Amino acid sequence: MDVSFLGGPQPQLGVGVVAPFDFALDRELWRWVPDEVSLHLTRTPFVPVEVSLDLARLVSEHETLHEAVRALSAVAPEVVAYACTSGSFVGGVAGERAMCAAMTHAGELPSLTTSGALLEALHEIGARRVAVVTPYTRSVTDSLGDYLGEGGITVTGRAYLGLTRHIWKVPYRDVVDMAREAVVGSPDALFISCTNLPTYDVIPQLEAELRMPVLSANQVTMWAALRRIGAQAVGPYQALLDPVARSGPAGMSAFSQSAPVAEQVAEVEPGPEAALAGAASPGPDLDPGDGLDPGFASGLGEGPYLDDTGGPSV
Repeated sequence: MDVSFLGGPQPQLGVGVVAPFDFALDRELWRWVPDEVSLHLTRTPFVPVEVSLDLARLVSEHETLHEAVRALSAVAPEVVAYACTSGSFVGGVAGERAMCAAMTHAGELPSLTTSGALLEALHEIGARRVAVVTPYTRSVTDSLGDYLGEGGITVTGRAYLGLTRHIWKVPYRDVVDMAREAVVGSPDALFISCTNLPTYDVIPQLEAELRMPVLSANQVTMWAALRRIGAQAVGPYQALLDPVARSGPAGMSAFSQSAPVAEQVAEVEPGPEAALAGAASPGPDLDPGDGLDPGFASGLGEGPYLDDTGGPSV
């Protein structure tokens, strides 16, 4: 059959993405992308270092980013995004801005980072108080808190897993458990950090349960990159992407009225069990899967995970 009359593929807008060498969620990024946009991904060179502040610094060196953006320039993207949360907050707000400037200089293209997109998204939804969920160790989580503080954002509560590898294998169940632990102190929103942590399917369900906007690293990265080129990210009932969702359950304040007074604290530190398998149980009267899609119980999770010292958590 002669299909020459079709005239070839439709023109595509390109989004260049620089990801760390261990990034495993390419398909998740694509789920936020409309049909008229293509993603062009490249990775930073491998370094034999596990997830830590040291790794965050290594994968975000200006020379590394310069070479990655130069490679992406060959396919002429409209914008370049550095899809790494820790790598873009480890140097603080000034460091994040310097990274954007270095990428822009390398490719003569608009450039952004995940952490810069996070502050942009929080401003977009009017959130000044945020609960934080991370798969990181305590030191990396603390660095995220410092970055948000520099950006004028108060962290009301947090939960973290203490992982230094295999973050992409964390099941939704652990993300949900951490979210329920972290959301204390009447936050305006919840942020789930790390571009290597799966979040696409969990966002709308958490927004419905917690009654507040839920942002994730990959979500804000794609939202900001597409916004730069006049396109809109797609996603089911997510407050950042859909004004209707923002004024619906995610915009309600019922949760803040139900949080126990005893839990109104600045931070939430997990016990040893949380470093192994996620946040603590939400309590004897609440099953972690109540109100959630049955698929949340599935996931690969793999251990043993490592703690802050680099040794296995036990």
